[in-house]
Amino acid sequence: MARSQERLFTAVLTKEGKWYVSYNPETGVASQGRNKEGALKNLKEAVELYLEDDDVTLPEIREVAEFKAKIKATA
Repeated sequence: MARSQERLFTAVLTKEGKWYVSYNPETGVASQGRNKEGALKNLKEAVELYLEDDDVTLPEIREVAEFKAKIKATA
């Protein structure tokens, strides 16, 4: 039986209309919820289901960085 372990994952949250969309860049898995907490809970469940597949290989831990970019101003 495989041993269970935990790993920290990244979640990117975006509000789309009345819903929050959550995305995990390490696995490419996405989910949604009516609020941030629901979107994160659903993403966690979806990622755990995705990781149940024995053929899944996780990438090395990534570095998350922020940057500024110029955008066109709207009136």
